[in-house]
Amino acid sequence: MTAPADLVVAPESPDRPDVVALLTEHLADMYATSPPESVHALDLAALLDPAITFLTARDGDGTVLGCGALQQLDATHGELKSMRTTAAARGRGVATAVLRRLLAVAAERGYARVSLETGTQEFFAPARRLYARHGFTECPPFGGYGPDPHSTFMTLALPVAAPA
Repeated sequence: MTAPADLVVAPESPDRPDVVALLTEHLADMYATSPPESVHALDLAALLDPAITFLTARDGDGTVLGCGALQQLDATHGELKSMRTTAAARGRGVATAVLRRLLAVAAERGYARVSLETGTQEFFAPARRLYARHGFTECPPFGGYGPDPHSTFMTLALPVAAPA
């Protein structure tokens, strides 16, 4: 899976209309797939928080193809949030490009690890495979999460940067 050559993954406000539409679709799928108490996706207001770094992936024409966010949990731990690819862009390497950029941001910030929560249902199998391909392994609940049969928790230890 190679991302489109003209793909641009960059910080952007999540309140642009095309991004809002993508996030609305994301939340609708989360609530259609998981019980409400097991939906941990962030809404637009939460994504506008300064503790969140939000990225979009756009093609050369400016069409949004995907998004993702990184939330700081503490000085050494970040959480992936709101990873979403448009239906038309799935299987084209867009999610991988967004994930790699978010992991690079985490490394630049000196995080020791990045964790995530995703669903256990078959709907989430492609996401779990994506994260596993990039070295994430299952872990216990972290941050404010508790045990949930509808949640899979994963984490990735980041390489420690050598002193300059």
